[in-house]
Amino acid sequence: MSIKKVSIIGLGALGIMYGQHFSQKLPKENVRIIADKKRIEKYQTEGVFCNGERCEFHFVTPDDVEPADLLIFTVNGLEEAIQSVKHQVNIRYNHFGIKWHHQQEMIGQVYGFEKVLYCVAQGMDAVKIDNKLTFEHKGMLVFGDRKPGILSEKTKRLSEFFKSVELPHQVDTNMPHRIWGKFMLNVGVNQTVAVYNSNYGEVQNEGEARNTMIAAMREVIAISDKAGVPLTEDDLNYWLDVLDTLSPEGKPSMAQDVDAKRLSEVELFAGTVLKLGKKYGIDTPVNKMLYEKIKEIESEYVY
Repeated sequence: MSIKKVSIIGLGALGIMYGQHFSQKLPKENVRIIADKKRIEKYQTEGVFCNGERCEFHFVTPDDVEPADLLIFTVNGLEEAIQSVKHQVNIRYNHFGIKWHHQQEMIGQVYGFEKVLYCVAQGMDAVKIDNKLTFEHKGMLVFGDRKPGILSEKTKRLSEFFKSVELPHQVDTNMPHRIWGKFMLNVGVNQTVAVYNSNYGEVQNEGEARNTMIAAMREVIAISDKAGVPLTEDDLNYWLDVLDTLSPEGKPSMAQDVDAKRLSEVELFAGTVLKLGKKYGIDTPVNKMLYEKIKEIESEYVY
C-alpha cells in the first residue's frame, strides 16, 4: 500500500517545517493539519509562516473521518492528541513519529504496536516565535522498527515515500539506541542553553556552558547502561558532531520556551534522568542543578 495522504497533529516547529515540506510536494488536500476549530480559526486569521512564506495548509478537525496513510505526531500534549486522531488511524496501515520512547509506547498501547514506527528528528535548527518559523538546516528524520534488527515492509515503504517527496531521512535498525542518544543530546543541549540563556553557539564553543552540557549527557550514559541500552563516549561524540552542524544563532525548543515564558519539557528531560538515577542508584547532580534552575526560572513567570 503506497502512502498518499499524510496527517500531522501539532503545529510547533517540526509540524510547520514538515507540513510545509509535504504541502509543497503533494496535492494540498492530501496533507491534513489536525486542529480544533478554535486553533484553525486562529491559524487562518493570523497565518502560519515558514522562512517568511505563508503556509497554505489544509486544516481538518479531529472529527474528520477519512483515515491517513501516514500520521505524524509533532505535539507535546500527547494524551489529548492520541484521542483526537482516532478517525485518522487506518486499521491496516499507519506510521507514527515522536521524540522519546515512552511517548511512542503510549501510542502503541492505544492503536497497536504493529502500527508504530519509532522516529527522531535530528540536525535541524528551527526557531519558532509566535506563528513564524525560521530555520537554516532541515536536518533529517531517522526512523525504524520498534525492535532492533528488523527492517519491516512498512519501514521500507516509508523510506520510499520520503525518497519520492525528497525528505531527508535515514533508516536505523536499532531505534532504541538512537532514541537514547537523542534523549542524551536533548538532556544536555536543551537544558543548558535554557539555563545559560544563550544559543547553540554558546555550547558549540569551549567553556562553562559546554562543560555543563557534556556533564549532563554523561549522566545519561551512566543510566543507559543500567537501562539496557548502553551508550558510549563514541555516541556522545556523534551527537556533539550533529550539534556542530547547527546555526550558532539557533536555539533548542526549551530555550525558546523560556524566552516565551512557557512551561518547558524539563520533566521529560532532567525529571526523567532524576527518576532513573534514583531507580538505578546513580548520582545525577548536574541534571539536579539544571532541573532546579529551570523550575526557578518557570516559577517567576507572570501570567
